[in-house]
Amino acid sequence: MSRTETLNQALLAFIDQCPDAYHTTQAVCDTLKEQGYTYLTEQEEWNLEKGGRYVVTRNGSSLIAFRVPKAEVSGFMMTAAHSDSPCLKLKPDCLLFENGYLKLNTEKYGGMIPESWMDRPLSIAGRVLLETKDGITPRLVQINRPLLVIPSLAIHMQSQEKAPLNPQVDLLPLFGQADQAGDMFDFLAEELQLPAEEILDADLFLYPCTPGCIWGKNNEFLSAPRLDDLQCVFGTLQGFLGESHPLSLPVYCVFDNEEVGSSTKQGAKSTFLSDVLSRICHSLGIGQSQMLASSMMLSCDNAHAIHPNHPEKADPKLRPRMNGGVVIKYNANQKYTTDAVSGALFRKICKERNIPIQVYANRSDLPGGSTLGNLSCEKVSVNTIDIGLAQLAMHSAWETAGAEDTLHLADAVRAFYQTAITLTPDGSYLLDFV
Repeated sequence: MSRTETLNQALLAFIDQCPDAYHTTQAVCDTLKEQGYTYLTEQEEWNLEKGGRYVVTRNGSSLIAFRVPKAEVSGFMMTAAHSDSPCLKLKPDCLLFENGYLKLNTEKYGGMIPESWMDRPLSIAGRVLLETKDGITPRLVQINRPLLVIPSLAIHMQSQEKAPLNPQVDLLPLFGQADQAGDMFDFLAEELQLPAEEILDADLFLYPCTPGCIWGKNNEFLSAPRLDDLQCVFGTLQGFLGESHPLSLPVYCVFDNEEVGSSTKQGAKSTFLSDVLSRICHSLGIGQSQMLASSMMLSCDNAHAIHPNHPEKADPKLRPRMNGGVVIKYNANQKYTTDAVSGALFRKICKERNIPIQVYANRSDLPGGSTLGNLSCEKVSVNTIDIGLAQLAMHSAWETAGAEDTLHLADAVRAFYQTAITLTPDGSYLLDFV
């Protein structure tokens, strides 16, 4: 099996473990702990050691990992991806009994494509908060079987001009047939094999439970739920676990709530990253401002590939394709943070290792989305570039990307971490490679 095939099989297995932000954070932490990373908590004092490996989480849905080099360091080399994806979230007291059907009351989380969730097997995942003798304790929930379907309306019953789906009417999944609605906590307690009265609250989401696959004439594509942004979470992790430059301090971030604006205590717009960097500098006795001057961040979130049936939706010239390499994203209004400085630095790093890159910008007459970089920079001001991998059907329940690009990202991130950047007094940047 080739390196590309091995990596993508691992990616699909990773996605299966990560139906929501909480499971994603747990899966990454498990990998880091296997690699010798020490778990830190925000409420304890940090006594960091040279050569140490550390990971800290916030809310159970965001994490930051870092390594402390043995030599004196000149700056931080950071990557950021996000753990959440557009989906349907269960409302509190969500069971509805109507017309002989048991349904779940849901609401949209993020900018999803509602039609993509219809007529496919779904299940439930998230976390519950339990009342235990040790206090209020979180516990992850993933029901690993088809549990729900959101049935579409037969074509014979639709008007000639089809109206948009109404989330309060059309996106309520069928859960079963029952004489009475009951309580969702009773169902969860049975699945978790614990008393229902121990469950105090829950954050629960629907997820497609069909495994991802590799396909195409030459197995050139892969499709799965949540490629935006788990392909970047996985790819940046592979790069982070490799060797890093002895003069730079590598930092790996996964933030929750990007799909709803990042304005949470665990989002990219929060103080989480600035808090962690400040505590690193304090523990090591180094100046944070000086470190940030020679630091850089890769904001990693997937990009739009040119669509096979709608090429008119792409820019006339900047038209990334799947399997074409890492995409650098530009926007004049700074929805993406890339500028000539960060673009030049990343291009030089990729050129040094012969890693293919391509460029994306929105059509000038179409609005685009935003991502992590510009929000993170509000609290931690460093040179930042927005990159990603080209994909189709972004924010669908089932997305498609290029099979070769997972490796392109992993290699680019590995090269990034193997670089040290120094800002000189005249405004030039010196790059040193392992």
